[in-house]
Amino acid sequence: MLFQLVMLRRFSLLLFAIAVCAIPLFSQPAADSAFIRDHFTKREVMIPMRDGVKLFTSIYSPKDKSKKHPIILRRTPYSCSPYGEDKYTTYIQNMHLARAGYIFVFQDVRGRYMSEGDFVDVRPFNPDKKSPQEADEASDTYDAVEWLVKNVPDNNGRVGVMGISYPGFYATMAVLANHPAIKAVSPQAPVTDWFIGDDFHHNGALMLMDAFSFYSGFGKPRPKPTTESSKGFSDWNTPDNYDFFLRAGAIPHFSEKFGMKDIPFWNDLMAHPDYDEFWRARNPRPHLKNIMPAVMTVGGLFDAEDCFGAWRTYEAIERQNPQTLSNRIVMGPWVHGGWARTTGDRLGNVVFGQATSEWYQKNIELPFFEYYLKDKGEMDLPEALVFETGSNQWTQYDAWPPRLARPVKFFFHEGGKLAVAPPPSPDRLPADKQMDEYVSDPSKPVPYTEDVHLHRTREYMTDDQRFAARRPDVLVYQTDALSDAITVTGTVTADLWVNLSTTDADFVVKLIDVFPDTLKGEENGVPLGGYQMLVRGEIMRGRYRNSFEQPQPFVPGTVTQVRFDLPDVAHTFKPGHKIMVQVQSSWFPLADRNPQQFVNIYRAKDEDFIPANVQIFHTPLGASGVIMPVLRK
Repeated sequence: MLFQLVMLRRFSLLLFAIAVCAIPLFSQPAADSAFIRDHFTKREVMIPMRDGVKLFTSIYSPKDKSKKHPIILRRTPYSCSPYGEDKYTTYIQNMHLARAGYIFVFQDVRGRYMSEGDFVDVRPFNPDKKSPQEADEASDTYDAVEWLVKNVPDNNGRVGVMGISYPGFYATMAVLANHPAIKAVSPQAPVTDWFIGDDFHHNGALMLMDAFSFYSGFGKPRPKPTTESSKGFSDWNTPDNYDFFLRAGAIPHFSEKFGMKDIPFWNDLMAHPDYDEFWRARNPRPHLKNIMPAVMTVGGLFDAEDCFGAWRTYEAIERQNPQTLSNRIVMGPWVHGGWARTTGDRLGNVVFGQATSEWYQKNIELPFFEYYLKDKGEMDLPEALVFETGSNQWTQYDAWPPRLARPVKFFFHEGGKLAVAPPPSPDRLPADKQMDEYVSDPSKPVPYTEDVHLHRTREYMTDDQRFAARRPDVLVYQTDALSDAITVTGTVTADLWVNLSTTDADFVVKLIDVFPDTLKGEENGVPLGGYQMLVRGEIMRGRYRNSFEQPQPFVPGTVTQVRFDLPDVAHTFKPGHKIMVQVQSSWFPLADRNPQQFVNIYRAKDEDFIPANVQIFHTPLGASGVIMPVLRK
């Protein structure tokens, strides 16, 4: 590769600006729709699987018959709408691909919409099938591809697979299908592990808003094939989600009051509070070995749903396929699927200064498929292409995390200081100066944003955290103003030494970029002077500090280590800025409340929720802080 032995190369901002200015900021839907209808013919078929189940499939073939075209397949639980051979989609994820000449295939996965069979959420991969009746998503992908290359006219025998979010999970399954025609796969924001880091749990904590809102509609059983979607919960009776979820009370009320007991997967959530075989079976990462196709995993640095999945899918392939030279990752300054749905030039009050999405579609995604499916161009894409926020520039590396990144611990100190120097010896400080403490009260949990709104925002991923810093139940540690830039690239690890008055608690750690007080201007009416930009936040359910499989209670009065990873970051803290870390024990209603007692939270009663006194120590014997991979340039 062109990038071997190159530790860090930055794309020219001038060339980037020229490329962006030379193309429209984003495709117009009406023009795209007209192009699709004018240049493609549509066909709808039922493709048989090995066990006799037939899957509904829409095929869009170019009218250009002068050459053979590769196939790009997207398998989805969200429908192939619109249905009917005279009704054309208005959306193809990347119109540069549409104009380059590909056969686009969309398929309802087993048990969803117009496909036959029974649907299983994140259906486990079966590596040892013993009969045709033992089908999974990988075998369904294999069978679909086998049929397509034999029955779709004018295809060149090569297939690419792509998909965002849940379709990203099905793209990962295509990697495991091992069909020789599948040459290139791009799992994008792929659902990967629904207990450890994606969507509905983060480190064992239930991500309440997303789980309830999504499964109240998506999780309803489908008795027979249909073109209609199910409606989710709508009886909110308030514009304030904090108020709604707080009044709703303990998790069992959601089953009884709001009809969630009729949702099969919600019942699965309730029945499997720990990381047992049910969850392990739904994690595809251990199976990502002996990879045949080229893989390009794509994700967003500010993806509230599946940031974990993108980083960890790439990591699993890289670790388990040491000889594979065609495994890449692209991470931009995007929300969930933002590279296909937004211009990617800003998020909330934070501006990145570049229309990153269109540039990615044309200069990264298109060349990837053109090379592997058509033998066009040269494969000179880097191993890792990552947008570095703060400095707001694309960076590329021959490995991720970068080889020159070194772990540096930033220690908590008395008085809210954050520094690389370790804390002083305990004998130099009185007992009340060796730790900080707060009361975590489940009746007044820390909100995840200061705004009043009903549905979970995307913008919270870069929201100003000054509202939280002012609360007495949030600890704040920050450096002095930086004299030199500090670039953090890779996994950030929280290392807390805690003492509780109760037997359980959650811990939320947030990495924050504090803008200079003297910075002028504002965004969306928010002054940027002193802005506390959330760079990364993560929650850890304390009972899982030693094992997700076997939770353990805390022993009140005993100092205990709680260590956990935050999803990777790529951010430069500029000179004059400060690095801040906030620590708290609730993040509501983003995550459910912990009763702060060692009880089954999914069976907890309202009276089980009690306040906890939380102490965070900062002595050499209990040196709390965060470990950050600092890039040496």
